Amino acid sequence: MQNRSRRSAAVLLLLSTHPGPSFAVAAMCTMLGITVLDGGRVALLGLAVLLGQFSVGLSNDWLDAQRDRIVGRTDKPVATGQITSTTVRNASLLTGVAGVLLMLPLGWLATLAHAIFIAAGWAYNLGLKKTALSVLPYLIGFGTLPAVITLARDTPAVPAWWAMAAGATLGVAAHFANALPDIADDRATGIVGLPHRVSSRASSLVTFGALAAATITVVVGSGTTLSTIGLITIIAETIIVLVGIYLALTRAPARPLFRLVILGALIAVVSLVLAGEKIVS
Repeated sequence: MQNRSRRSAAVLLLLSTHPGPSFAVAAMCTMLGITVLDGGRVALLGLAVLLGQFSVGLSNDWLDAQRDRIVGRTDKPVATGQITSTTVRNASLLTGVAGVLLMLPLGWLATLAHAIFIAAGWAYNLGLKKTALSVLPYLIGFGTLPAVITLARDTPAVPAWWAMAAGATLGVAAHFANALPDIADDRATGIVGLPHRVSSRASSLVTFGALAAATITVVVGSGTTLSTIGLITIIAETIIVLVGIYLALTRAPARPLFRLVILGALIAVVSLVLAGEKIVS
């Protein structure tokens, strides 16, 4: 019974980390890391980023526990009383510290960049999500992400400007896409960020516009505009964006729309990965 109880607590904690986005960001960093780092550094980078994202996800569930209860969020273990907010709070602090410490072998510059990335997520959860500046943590955090990778090299390097611009633009898309499903619940509990101050339709359009801008920035910035890969990437992203805009204009946000957002983000990330060493300034 004791072992079963431990496993159950571990599963509940994992569910509180926002595992989907956390693993997605860690996977993106790992893929980018493979292009500019050796194997050992890539593994350390991926684990550190995953723990950092766990910290941000856990802090979200801890800080939002009361409002999640009010709106009846059954997908949040803290809100349903399956795990205590104290446990989630402690786990968020421990994973955050561990994520920063694991970066230390990769250099203090990479560690600082990663700390900024984590801090941006915490700043959002601590209150910026309620303001018109709610997009700022996403801009700063995802804009810093390429630097986490390039500064983790044996010889630290600054990322190309277009890589940071693409990261920031992807951050904008992530913010508006994440806010869309919860806009009504958020408003009911006093969360009025930037997406809440515009219509759901406008938020959808911003999301797809940002995805298109991110991909174009990478293709143009990396100089692969006229290459076969560059053209395929732009064509694929254009089709996704046009379909997404059509759905946004003709119907309320629904599952197909969010699947398109994920697919569009994946194409933008793949274009960054294909840029390889060019992401280094």
